[in-house]
Amino acid sequence: MEEREVFLRNAMEAHGAAVYRLALCRLQNAADAEDVCQDVFLRLLEERARDWDGEYLKAWLLRAALNRCVDVQRFRLRRPALPLDQVPELARPVDDEAAELWEAVSRLPEGERTAVHLHYAEGYRTEEIAAMLRVPAATVRTRLRRARIRLKNLLGGTDDEREQVSESSGEYPRARRA
Repeated sequence: MEEREVFLRNAMEAHGAAVYRLALCRLQNAADAEDVCQDVFLRLLEERARDWDGEYLKAWLLRAALNRCVDVQRFRLRRPALPLDQVPELARPVDDEAAELWEAVSRLPEGERTAVHLHYAEGYRTEEIAAMLRVPAATVRTRLRRARIRLKNLLGGTDDEREQVSESSGEYPRARRA
């Protein structure tokens, strides 16, 4: 087997699931996520990446996946398609234990959904997510905080935090002075 093929196979085994999960989280369509995953690894094949360490390679793959997801979303704006959930016989089965949580995550705004996925599913720190998304780390922390509040509201969690995010605007209510 050729050296490039071995490198690609190892990269796919090590990071393929993470790339797919990120694309699925971002696009919410299994077929598009598979296409993005394939495109990202084909692009990796063209790169001179054999000496990249594991974390740099994973970060590069996830950044490439995010970029490709943006391309797919732009294409969708020009050519809308029927959502997969409207075609039930094609829908993939979901893990019953996590279905409610990931359904709520899928209803988050895109920026919050991506931050939640990268932080909780992929295990990245906020600084790493900020570098991948090209936003300040404080923005990532804000997105994560707002996402947690929204998820608590969506899932009917206890109201131990006083602030709640408005569903429509995504803003916090103004503080009142006593």
